[in-house]
Amino acid sequence: MHAIAQELEALRPQLLKFAQLQLRNAAWAEDAVSETLLAALEKPQAFAGRSQLRSWLIGILKHKLVDQIRRNCKEMSTTGADAESIEDDLFAADGHWRDTPQDWGDPERSLGQVEFFRVLEACAEKLPGQQGRLFMMREWLELETDEICKQLGITPTNLWVMLHRARLRLRECLQLNWFGQPGHSA
Repeated sequence: MHAIAQELEALRPQLLKFAQLQLRNAAWAEDAVSETLLAALEKPQAFAGRSQLRSWLIGILKHKLVDQIRRNCKEMSTTGADAESIEDDLFAADGHWRDTPQDWGDPERSLGQVEFFRVLEACAEKLPGQQGRLFMMREWLELETDEICKQLGITPTNLWVMLHRARLRLRECLQLNWFGQPGHSA
């Protein structure tokens, strides 16, 4: 049992970073990670070795993050979309790209690179609070539209607009910080 506890403690920083990225609240993230590790210690037999320990813990953590969001949704900011319009910077009046995006190469190969995930994580952290939260809830926690809208008190249309803006910002950030860098054009 002692060896399992040591492995769990070694993974704690990674779990905490993942949780903080999702929740953007250190205390809530710490609670979610603590609950995850406690669940793993209480039922170690549930880990049957069909995946890596980290993957199993992330699966548990995703559920704990959703629970944390549900518990604290009233405290989360639900302000409207930000005033900046990134669309104006990226698209001409006729709807076409102002500058054609660079060829990103083979996305499957890029996704497999650890450095890419570091840059993606940094870009996601730079998203404005509401956009970042919505993007994480939808794309990383895989929550359904209805669940997100209910939790944050927004309409599906508003959700999709904010997700669209978040994706545009991530695209721009990745273009600058990954695909535009020498040696990263895949």
